[in-house]
Amino acid sequence: MSGVENMEEKDSESLLTRRQVRVLRLRLDGCTQQEVAERLGTTRSNVSILEKRAHQNIQRARATLREWTMIQSPVSLSVPAGTDIFDLPRRIFDEADRRGIRLPINSLDVVVGLRSQAPELIQGRILPQEIEIYVTPEGGILVDLPPAAVAGSQDLSGEE
Repeated sequence: MSGVENMEEKDSESLLTRRQVRVLRLRLDGCTQQEVAERLGTTRSNVSILEKRAHQNIQRARATLREWTMIQSPVSLSVPAGTDIFDLPRRIFDEADRRGIRLPINSLDVVVGLRSQAPELIQGRILPQEIEIYVTPEGGILVDLPPAAVAGSQDLSGEE
């Protein structure tokens, strides 16, 4: 196989090296790490490292895209701990209306979306901690912890 030694180079548009892409493709085709190693002329340990790093890069890319989606979301709101989950659709639709946005979802979509996005945070009807909710123009719902909650510090937003 020619060019194997040059496969570590990154394409300028990708977070994955060419070699990582090759490893992932072969693994998705059903090859074991040992089979991939034999095809690429390397060790199984090296293939394991390449695959692990590729998945880490993919995870970082997903997190970055999620954050970018949140930044672009036309509807966002902070919801304090103790809020009834069934109050959230009205709050979200009120915020969308305030911004002149018509969301292509209904109240049930909001509740289901919230529960699927943050099942560990939304148990029962009452939120156990503050969350940030973002709604995309297409009606996608993203849930995140506010930075203050993640850092364990107090809310600095100035809202009560």
